[in-house]
Amino acid sequence: MAPPVATSTPTPITTSVEPIEDNKVRLHVAVPAVEFEKAVDAAFRKLGQEVKIPGFRPGKVPRQLLEARLGTEVAREQALQDALPRYYADAVDAEDLDTIAPPDIDITAGRDDGDIEFDAVVEVRPVVDLSGYDELTVEIPSPAVSDELIDEQVDGLRDRFAELEDSTAPLADGHYAQIDVKGYVHDEVVDAASASDFLYEVGSGGLVPRLDEELRGKRPGDILRFNDTLPERMAERAGDEVAFQVLVKETKRKLLPDATDEWASEVSEFDTVADLRADMRRRLELLNTVRAQVAARDSALQALAELVDIEVPDALVSQEMERRAHDLVHRLEEQGISLSDYLAATGQDQDAFLATVRASALIAARADLALRAVITQEEIAPTDEEVDAEIGQMAERMGEPAAKVRDDLGRRGLLEAVRSELQRAKAVQFLVDHATITDPDGTVLDLTLPRGEEAEGATVEGDGPAAAPQPGTEPKPETASATESEEEPEA
Repeated sequence: MAPPVATSTPTPITTSVEPIEDNKVRLHVAVPAVEFEKAVDAAFRKLGQEVKIPGFRPGKVPRQLLEARLGTEVAREQALQDALPRYYADAVDAEDLDTIAPPDIDITAGRDDGDIEFDAVVEVRPVVDLSGYDELTVEIPSPAVSDELIDEQVDGLRDRFAELEDSTAPLADGHYAQIDVKGYVHDEVVDAASASDFLYEVGSGGLVPRLDEELRGKRPGDILRFNDTLPERMAERAGDEVAFQVLVKETKRKLLPDATDEWASEVSEFDTVADLRADMRRRLELLNTVRAQVAARDSALQALAELVDIEVPDALVSQEMERRAHDLVHRLEEQGISLSDYLAATGQDQDAFLATVRASALIAARADLALRAVITQEEIAPTDEEVDAEIGQMAERMGEPAAKVRDDLGRRGLLEAVRSELQRAKAVQFLVDHATITDPDGTVLDLTLPRGEEAEGATVEGDGPAAAPQPGTEPKPETASATESEEEPEA
């Protein structure tokens, strides 16, 4: 019987890490010659695709012939160029390094033959050790709803159901004028700035600013002539200098209905004004509480960031700047606006813009370091059930089966990103749960939503109290406002 063939176990790649200054480490990687030979052989195959030798098709040239023609050093250099990034990435994973910048690689041995050794000096994310994050005090605007705010809501609803009546008083802001308006550029009528029997609200700025100035104090029969520049919303005519002629045909003012129980029952689902106001208050309190929760999270993150007493690496700030600038440019492009147009419209030059972006990026980078510290120190992690629930919600929004969404996320390598976002959300909630939240008067706030209101509160949107959901928002046919014009300029 023939003796068994001896097999050798490949010598593994070895790595080591040495901390150096400025959040940097020196990662040493040693690749045995037998392992690197695989990379050299791959390099010869690659060269064989590029080198033309009579009698051989591309990729079919024997390695021995390539070595004779090119020399081993050419393939070895190609192997170093191709394989070092992979060796480096594997070493980073092996040492569990959180790198934040490209490495500076120095080959220390094996460039010509033998084992390969190289050092990679690379910056890593600093680890912050925090204290006091579980006893933050943050101040936010009070979510309380005043009687004056409810009055504004009622008046806004009255305004929606207002009627127009003829008026002989001089026009003022809030009044309406029925006008014939024509805009000219030389002898050309500008259709987008012309209309007949146009019902226009004085002070609305709905056409050009000069129109409001000219209409104030006017009465039926007055004829206005003036020049003005068309605004940006006029598309291709924007910026044109236009001569206007306006005939004031009728003047009207709003007649608001009295806030009576009868009116409340006509315009809403409630029988009395008191019930209508109570519902408005409930909705506004819900809206304000949701907004206050968002403000509390933002304020808690800002307070947390202030606990970081180390200098934030410039690499992190630069990455955040690039992300923010990219997001802004993308949003502007969706609206057909260039960055240069945006800077001009906001009165910023490029240096001022970059300084602003950098300042906000620095705060965000510091908050990120702090939040990572909280996650580590509190050992915060989402459960499998929470991940499943999040994927279920994503699937519901997308109208897809949860299993398909999970498979898609896994195939794209995004499952860990979902888990990471949940982890960060839990960390922020930890901060809020342990923080003392006050209004500007120092009153401690309870931002707990009423039971059963969580779902409704999560969908409330808007920038101010006037955006609160209104009862009876659809006018009844017989009470629809008469303030709507049948014909408007194309602006």
